[in-house]
Amino acid sequence: MAGLKRRVPMHSLRYFISMVGLFSKSGLLPWYARNPPGWSQLFLGTVCKGDFTHVIATKCQKGQKSQKKPSHLGPLDGSWQERLADVVTPLWRLSYEEQLKPVINGYRNKSTFSVNRGPDGNPKTVGYYLGTWRDGNIVCVRSNNLKNIPEKHSQVAQGMDYWWWHGWIEAGRPIEGSCAAVIQYYEVFLRQSPLEPCLVFHEGGYWRELIVRTNSQGHTMAIITFHPQKLSQEELHVQKETVKEFFIRGPGAACDLTSLYFQESTMTRCSHQQSPYQLLFGEPYIFEELLSLKIRISPDAFFQINTAGAEMLYRTVGELTGVNSDTILLDICCGTGVIGLSLAQHTSQVLGIELVEQAVEDARWTAAFNGITNSEFHTGRAEKILPGLLKSKEDGQSVVAVVNPARAGLHYKVIQAIRNCRAIRTLVFVSCKLHGESTRNVIELCCPPDPAKKLLGEPFVLQQAVPVDLFPHTPHCELVLLFTR
Repeated sequence: MAGLKRRVPMHSLRYFISMVGLFSKSGLLPWYARNPPGWSQLFLGTVCKGDFTHVIATKCQKGQKSQKKPSHLGPLDGSWQERLADVVTPLWRLSYEEQLKPVINGYRNKSTFSVNRGPDGNPKTVGYYLGTWRDGNIVCVRSNNLKNIPEKHSQVAQGMDYWWWHGWIEAGRPIEGSCAAVIQYYEVFLRQSPLEPCLVFHEGGYWRELIVRTNSQGHTMAIITFHPQKLSQEELHVQKETVKEFFIRGPGAACDLTSLYFQESTMTRCSHQQSPYQLLFGEPYIFEELLSLKIRISPDAFFQINTAGAEMLYRTVGELTGVNSDTILLDICCGTGVIGLSLAQHTSQVLGIELVEQAVEDARWTAAFNGITNSEFHTGRAEKILPGLLKSKEDGQSVVAVVNPARAGLHYKVIQAIRNCRAIRTLVFVSCKLHGESTRNVIELCCPPDPAKKLLGEPFVLQQAVPVDLFPHTPHCELVLLFTR
């Protein structure tokens, strides 16, 4: 079983919002708990009418008092690996019964590894961050012991054991002493490269993060991000050939990559349109089987990080939509289009909107490959596309909308367009972070008409909340909300 869900009816918006507000309070969730007591019967117990806090906070201790979130860089006991695990997978110490949910190790199909100074001060360390940029105490810790990262990802980033003997030369410098160390493949490459990593953009450096994507068949796509600084095209070509050779014929060949991409990026995040992903070798895509569909996934496309959990999530969404052959399904922030395409056979038409062009191309390919002919997908910002798309849907035909926004929630113009389209009577909202902007979205969907905010349509009513756990060993989950009017 990939996830756990509980359907809870909602009767009071005010109560709902007040409960959501609790989740942002420090200490409500056990970010650092070695032996948490009193967890039994929390998730599987009876949920009071109109109260879903026991469901969404599946790992919150019953009766636990608020406590301050600790600093993980102080003089705590335990190794760096344990301290990193306490931040990234804070429930890793708990048994199945204590977590009260299926425990799934290595469920992530995408992992992003950063490059920075490790606990030993080496700037060519690959792993995950502890600390904050604000406090200036960032440390990059190898992530080979995290439970949520699959073995294949660890093979790319934590690949092999090296016995470092006195006199062994690493990047032209002798390493003193004799010890055993697990050295990451990408880290091995970085440490033999004459180019420095890019830790802070304005301070120079080149090598940046590594992204690893896998599918259920074990195919692996790796994406290396590189800051070009002032290198010429000839110099860039040398670096691309060097890393390509390392993963084809060098030590990195053990990773058996399906594809290797290289992106020149001068910003924290660059889309394919801003800076194209360059395929150094292998297949341009990986594919996944989900809900009887073969799905194409590009390097830039969004896909839920827990494939098995995503199937339960999408089935839950499908059940709540209540679509039929007379329904138009509007899939907003659709990613690779899986939600809409999985329901296409039950609807008259599927209309998808997605910002990332590669993801839209994937959705169109998936529709064509699976013989789906009643779908169309639009590239761009939902707040710009949606109003015009909805104008033609006021002819009495029923429209069901599904929104699956990023953590920032929906743009207020999207909320306006949904509120003001009378044809939309049912809305399913999938949220990975309900507090913050998503809370504002819920309020604007359910508040009385407000001409000042251009919210003219009748308000929605929140009917059900269904948490689906996609993130074992963490306090997070996806929350599916059903609104009607």
